[in-house]
Amino acid sequence: MEQDDPAEALTELRERRPGPLELLQVAAGSGLAVYAVWALLLQPGFRRVPLRLQVPYVGASARQVEHVLSLLRGRPGKTVDLGSGDGRIVLAAHRCGLRPAVGYELNPWLVGLARLRAWRAGCAGSVRYHREDLWKVSLRDCHNVSVFLAPSVLPLLEDKLQAELPAGARVVSGRFPLPTWQPVAVVGEGLDRVWAYDIHRGGPAGQAVPGPSSASVLGTPNSQNG
Repeated sequence: MEQDDPAEALTELRERRPGPLELLQVAAGSGLAVYAVWALLLQPGFRRVPLRLQVPYVGASARQVEHVLSLLRGRPGKTVDLGSGDGRIVLAAHRCGLRPAVGYELNPWLVGLARLRAWRAGCAGSVRYHREDLWKVSLRDCHNVSVFLAPSVLPLLEDKLQAELPAGARVVSGRFPLPTWQPVAVVGEGLDRVWAYDIHRGGPAGQAVPGPSSASVLGTPNSQNG
């Protein structure tokens, strides 16, 4: 009985084209791997949230984080990131002097990752990450708010922000603007763009409108910086 030459077998394997069944198996395996990541990292937090309020996790880019900080830097009061994911915005806010900095995230795996990042940065005792539903978090003591949420939930978020935030607070929304509020400043382009909104109490509903104090801090309202 002849033994197969390992070199010939390897060459034959490389030159061999997968058939339809093999391609189907590869696709099924890839789909299973994607589902496993979803089930372990993302789905646990979603089980407790109604479908219309669910927001998929997409981490902020370095440029997006930089733009958020450019609109909040130097402001006093508590800074929170709603849907803080892996905690990068909270950690960066703390490092630039926005303290206390707190993140609220429902997914336990992402909360754990955020705490690990803070520990590795030597900030474990300085920043806080809470596993909480952002829709149930009280914002009455928050003066700086960062949000990177889906457009479908932003109208509901406007209602919550308007009802709970104190006068003088600032909201920075990344990727998508708040649908009915007028920004006092816009920074960046494309998906890296962020919008800043200042909270003032005007009218019986306490509608948020831009205030004159913002122009002195950020320059011309609605200005865009590349």
